[in-house]
Amino acid sequence: MNFLSDNAYGVLPEILSALTAAAEGTAASYGSDDLSHRLEARLTAVFETPVAAFAVISGTAANALALATLCPPHGAIFCHVEAHIAVDECAAPEFFTHGAKLVGIEGTDGKITPEGLIRALSHFLKGFVHHPQPAVLSLSQPTECGTLYKPEEIAALSAIARAHGMKVHMDGARFGNALVSLGSSAADVSWRAGVDVLSFGATKNGAMGAEAVVFFAPADASDFAYRRKKAGHLVSKMRFVSAQLVAYLADDLWLRAAQTANGLAAKLAGGFSKIAGVKVVHTVDANEVFLRLPTALAQRLRDEGAQFYDWGPPEDGLTVIRLVTSFATPPQDVERFLALARGE
Repeated sequence: MNFLSDNAYGVLPEILSALTAAAEGTAASYGSDDLSHRLEARLTAVFETPVAAFAVISGTAANALALATLCPPHGAIFCHVEAHIAVDECAAPEFFTHGAKLVGIEGTDGKITPEGLIRALSHFLKGFVHHPQPAVLSLSQPTECGTLYKPEEIAALSAIARAHGMKVHMDGARFGNALVSLGSSAADVSWRAGVDVLSFGATKNGAMGAEAVVFFAPADASDFAYRRKKAGHLVSKMRFVSAQLVAYLADDLWLRAAQTANGLAAKLAGGFSKIAGVKVVHTVDANEVFLRLPTALAQRLRDEGAQFYDWGPPEDGLTVIRLVTSFATPPQDVERFLALARGE
């Protein structure tokens, strides 16, 4: 019963097959292969607009390199205080931007509000040489709390960013999970709502190790190829990264995998909502479930073999835990976990 992360599970069979097929014969190196060219064309179709797309092998690289492309060293990047770029990437965005400042904004359920963004921006004077200059707004979709921004919420925040001369980045490590939950098109949740660049995640949803940085205004990507090379993410056999993403996008595989994970998370949330003494902390919009439950119950579940993360230290005999489901989470593990929580 592993609910630690969707990273804990393996690779979609279709992606493994694509990797095997890519190993046949020879191909041009460093992204000049046919699969890499097909990837950009496929993403252009998915997002219904011409894009400049670049494969990388980690979400941290996708975020850090995208932000470095949009933000100068003297700039400021605004994000939620709990955003992955602020908490879990070992200062990679600061490193690759050569010193840009990350500005954390508080917000309920992991979401930035227009009021919160305006308040944060008020502390930075445009053109004042002593202040970092606002350059990028970064939104996580889904958020670190597993909640979602609706297209109109993204548009409202993007409008504020635009008014301040800023670009908009979206960390879409679980973008597929967000999309199937919202029931929106990929375009409506990204560029049509004002997003300039998307870190398009695949690893958490069944790839072996593949992400893409997608620029919706190709001119914004004018020097990204050099940044990717300098950072060590232009791998020589790029076809094996591109093959994963091409297979991931084929026949809506990515959306079907995300739908499975989301459904299992909804089942967990529904089951725990009926157990006395347990509270579902955040709305379960995607494939993450946060629960506040007795610390003794959390320990008993661990003693029975369940794996999950505590989300903060115990307090007053209660613990908040995070459960994450995957395309490959066995449904019987969900059933057993709920039965154990009910004391059956």
